[in-house]
Amino acid sequence: MIERWLLASLHLLALGIGLGAVIARGLALRSRLDRQALRGAFLADSVWGLAAFLWITTGLWRFLGGLEKDTGYYLASHVFLTKMALFLLVFALEIRPMRTLIAWRRQVARGELPEAASGATLARISFWQAGLVTVMVFLAAAMARGYGA
Repeated sequence: MIERWLLASLHLLALGIGLGAVIARGLALRSRLDRQALRGAFLADSVWGLAAFLWITTGLWRFLGGLEKDTGYYLASHVFLTKMALFLLVFALEIRPMRTLIAWRRQVARGELPEAASGATLARISFWQAGLVTVMVFLAAAMARGYGA
């Protein structure tokens, strides 16, 4: 009972932390990309990554662990499958920001400032991801109330 409660709580907490972090990353990236803005973007990106790790591990544990519902329940739910499709879209959208920010971190470590032109695109991607995560929260609440089963 406590394990289920803790996993569900950590899963939801990761969503909240990640949502705030990806919005903060987007805000930092849409500003003028000086060292301070980059520092904020890098910090927010790191928090987003840690939240994603927690979100994925607790989600997989809940999905595969059979603590609340068996895996078949989830796979038979069109709401769950929609939520997973949105998760895959968030993950796919993350490829460009992840690659770009890794390269920018290397540039900043060498004392260089990266080309700021793609900052606005990365900001838009971050805001799209935030929107998708928000929709996922609504889908999770629907699942918790038995919709899609």
